[in-house]
Amino acid sequence: MYLLQTTIGTRLPILQGGTFSLITPTLAILSLPQWKCPVSEMFIFNGTGNFSIDNTESWQSRIREIQGAIIVSSSFQLFLGFSGLIGLLLRFIGPLSITPTITLIGLSLFQEAGKKCGTHWGIALLTVALITIFSQYLRHIQVPVILYGKGKWKIGKYPVFNLFPVLLGMCLSWLICFILTHFNVFPSSPAGYGFAARTDVNSDAIDNSPWFHVPYPGQWGWPTVSLSSVLGMLSGILASIIESVGDYYTCAKLSGAPNPPVHALNRGIGMEGIGSLLAGIWGTGNGTTSYSQNIAALGITKVGSRLVLQTAGILLIVLGLFGKFGAIFITIPEPVIGGMLMVMFGMIAAVGISNLQYVDFKTPQEPF
Repeated sequence: MYLLQTTIGTRLPILQGGTFSLITPTLAILSLPQWKCPVSEMFIFNGTGNFSIDNTESWQSRIREIQGAIIVSSSFQLFLGFSGLIGLLLRFIGPLSITPTITLIGLSLFQEAGKKCGTHWGIALLTVALITIFSQYLRHIQVPVILYGKGKWKIGKYPVFNLFPVLLGMCLSWLICFILTHFNVFPSSPAGYGFAARTDVNSDAIDNSPWFHVPYPGQWGWPTVSLSSVLGMLSGILASIIESVGDYYTCAKLSGAPNPPVHALNRGIGMEGIGSLLAGIWGTGNGTTSYSQNIAALGITKVGSRLVLQTAGILLIVLGLFGKFGAIFITIPEPVIGGMLMVMFGMIAAVGISNLQYVDFKTPQEPF
């Protein structure tokens, strides 16, 4: 999606990726009686320290239902974009529309983050603390690095903590969990508190993953479609559209570009629809949207080049073909992910509230 959006869509240096807007309707769909996962089907302990999935068809049927809902709802998003209806709706979409939408998306997801944090609150809070320290207190510290330019090597300074606070916080917590796992500090029984903090819970995923794998449409079977699932997923798509419209204007402002014209907004939403459609067909279980967090990073780094994102897009395509590379991230302990999600969901809510800075409460609300 980096390549499509920066080349054909809005042509802004904006990051595209999995959207949190679809997590809430996905969880709602999976909580329905016909799709709710029974305890007997969730996981079994295989006796080697790892969990394994008990019923393959059971979880694949749920994935296919999510796929179908994403495919149909993203088709509606594609229609809104390329038909030009988004441009007509802009008169009704302003900061006061975007603020509650984005804020409620962030707040509604804290429950799921809390469930992961509850597997080991110590590790989760450590992750939150590290990310907070790196992003708020060490962001002005630049780390000496060796650079090469103009035919010679030199020592420069790089704002590592400012650019990668979340990544550094997660990696350090991950490393601590690995060390504690090595010395068997965490319980080895799945019934013990803190077992999910072990890094060897899903270690078999690395061994079972192929070195090279090309994902293909329908790898979980043909998607299924039901009206209730589509309507639920459609609400997430609409929230994603409203969020992206605000992101386009903010990205243009921070990158020094003029406000995107209506036809660029239409193309941008249309391309996001294509991205979500492809994600649904390939069975990722999610769609695509613009990343508000990346826009904040753009303002910090002052890197507004589309070529940078296009290069990153090509790099991710290549890395996505190596199965073991992606399997490594499955070993990240649940409390580490929970701590990261607590911070990220808080950032989403904060981004939503920050849209109020564009509102003049003394005058009637104006659209973008």
